Amino acid sequence: MKALITRKVGMLSTIAEDGVMTAITLLSVGEHTVLHHKTEEKDGYVAVQVGAEQARKLSKSVAGHVKAAKVTPKVIREFRVSEISDDQTVGAKITADVFSVGDTVDVTGTSKGKGWAGTIKRHNFHRQRKTHGGKGNTRKPGSIGSMYPQHIFKGKKMAGHMGHEQVTIKNLKIALVDLEHNVIGVTGAVPGPRKSIVILKGVK
Repeated sequence: MKALITRKVGMLSTIAEDGVMTAITLLSVGEHTVLHHKTEEKDGYVAVQVGAEQARKLSKSVAGHVKAAKVTPKVIREFRVSEISDDQTVGAKITADVFSVGDTVDVTGTSKGKGWAGTIKRHNFHRQRKTHGGKGNTRKPGSIGSMYPQHIFKGKKMAGHMGHEQVTIKNLKIALVDLEHNVIGVTGAVPGPRKSIVILKGVK
């Protein structure tokens, strides 16, 4: 299983021998522990639950769920697999060496929240003219409907909450694996602010 729960550290640039500069996002990798198995017979699908980092206190339900693994994880995620291998037993540890330089990964994170935004910022609308009859409504969306069918269609581009959504960037490359500092470098940008949770999944 090639998957990790990481935290976004920040970005830097590397310069190759041929002078090509590449932007890299650094992700810190905490200690991972296998917590639970989902099976086809019992749950209808096969998956491995993994916990990372250390929580100060767990609720009774979560503490009972992870009791067999003898850890107190702060973050718990589930990864689907085709089959559960021998090295994925409950309590087994997972480290950053599951990935190597050159591997292709899909990166999932929560984008930065922008709050409530108007149509110009959220959907790149043009503003109206400021002179000759603009009447001060330069950033308003204007008409949103018509005579028929007397309702607004779903998906209409309007003002609303912007950002803070789950975003997946596909087919990024692993550029750095530092086992000493438990850091993985991924080419390109990764969604979310610093210290946010980022999920790495290997592409077959």
